[in-house]
Amino acid sequence: MKVLIQRVSHASVVVEGQTIGAIDKGLLLFVGIEKTDSTETLERMAHKVLAYRVFSDDEGKMNLNVQQIGGGVLSISQFTLAADTQKGLRPSFSCAAPPAEAQALYDKFVNLLKAKHSPIATGEFAADMKVSLLNDGPVTFMLTM
Repeated sequence: MKVLIQRVSHASVVVEGQTIGAIDKGLLLFVGIEKTDSTETLERMAHKVLAYRVFSDDEGKMNLNVQQIGGGVLSISQFTLAADTQKGLRPSFSCAAPPAEAQALYDKFVNLLKAKHSPIATGEFAADMKVSLLNDGPVTFMLTM
């Protein structure tokens, strides 16, 4: 499992001309589900995402997590994160979970986030999405399990 997190001032996702998810200050997640992912992987990643300290405290140090600042989370499924890019000039998606399995795992991941934090917004699995964001920092981290 790979989750690219970005600290944002705001972010939104549009599908077929309609905004289906939006947050103000918080985290934008791009989530890649791999064949080897399990419920345990999802649980560990959900905890890590919500506990990861990327927001500044009163001294300007990254000591606060999204829950501590009351920020939002916008989660976007992105199978391209599961690509193997080590060989050649075309990505291989052999590590990515098959679509039906990936959707079930992604939905479970989102539900784990929702059980522990609010607000949680999402895109639409396998849709053509237009994601807009204002990266704050910029601050971007790749979390892997």
